[in-house]
Amino acid sequence: MKSSGIKVTLLVRALALATTAGTFALISLAQANETLKIGALGVMSGPFAGWGGVMCQTSKTRAAMWNDDGGVAIGDKTYNIEVVCVDDKGDPKGAQTGAEKLVSEGIKYIQGPNTDSTAESAKAVMEANGTINMPYAFSKSLYKAPASQSILGMVASYQVGPVIYKWLMDNKGIKKIAFVCENNADPLNQRNEGTAAAKTLGLEVVSDQETYESGTTDFFPVLTKVIGTSPDHIVLSGVNPSDVGPLIKAARELGFTGTMSTETGQDPRAIFEVAGEAANGFIVAGGASTEAIRSDFMVKFIERYTKDWGEWNDVAGLYVYGPEIIVQTLQSTPKALDDTEAFKAALDSFVGKNPFLKEGGELKYVGRQDYGQSRQVSVPIVVQAVKDGAYEPLFVGKLPD
Repeated sequence: MKSSGIKVTLLVRALALATTAGTFALISLAQANETLKIGALGVMSGPFAGWGGVMCQTSKTRAAMWNDDGGVAIGDKTYNIEVVCVDDKGDPKGAQTGAEKLVSEGIKYIQGPNTDSTAESAKAVMEANGTINMPYAFSKSLYKAPASQSILGMVASYQVGPVIYKWLMDNKGIKKIAFVCENNADPLNQRNEGTAAAKTLGLEVVSDQETYESGTTDFFPVLTKVIGTSPDHIVLSGVNPSDVGPLIKAARELGFTGTMSTETGQDPRAIFEVAGEAANGFIVAGGASTEAIRSDFMVKFIERYTKDWGEWNDVAGLYVYGPEIIVQTLQSTPKALDDTEAFKAALDSFVGKNPFLKEGGELKYVGRQDYGQSRQVSVPIVVQAVKDGAYEPLFVGKLPD
């Protein structure tokens, strides 16, 4: 028994030593990787939190997946990805100071901001410091020369709006269209772009001057005026995530039976929780992912995101393109780790692999048609309709070069 006890003691000690050695090996491996910081600057609180908050979560989940796989190889080194999130609160001043904070940490690649006003405010910081950022904002001045540091991370409202309106003309027979939006620079700009596109298509714009103030909870007065013009279709231009459900619900309660849409990314579950069955059929552009086109990797990403944050948000299917194309571009051009001019020089020729689509395809920079230079990520155009808290795809398209 004594001999047996000695053997057990030796075994325990050996296992302890092995475990310790293994721990040191893991620590050494982790320490062997350098750290690449990527920023996320956006509105992560208030009514627009469904945009910036999800953007931050998306980047953190994608970074965790890279890190779990051993990191990202760029040049002759391997990097763990660290995402640094800053809440600009949807305020232009907050966007400027947030951009300055990220730049002061040596971060050269930033995802966001999420609105025109905050992106325009951060633009000066990006241009002055040679920092690349990826806004989810549609102002063309962000992407057209002489601006050079911003890359649009999604499909713009003026790109997808005409596609939706034409589809509705061909498939639903709409002839009269109305626009309503918050009295704020971003939605107003999207409304104006949408109105112009609708007129170009030959639609009769019966209402495009009705607006509501930020923080509105009673949408009956403004929608009564809009519906009084007898539109076949109503566009909720630039609507934020907290307003879309109440607007749909109010329109249906007022008796509107036509179609409704928006060109901003939304979560169908959140819409359905507020509007119920009234939300069914509501058309949304954005998300860049629908079940029919998802790759196995996208399914894994969705599972991981859900594990990390409790539930899936469709907008994450759009935001995940941001960190993905930044990292792939850095892998193709290692010099760009320290030199964003090298990153910009690679935009015209870069062609990566799209891991999110079932049929694969290219991941690249487009936008020459709208901005005169490659300043847009080639996310797919995914147009969907709400059905019982989920999305049903209507059609999928692609951006021109």
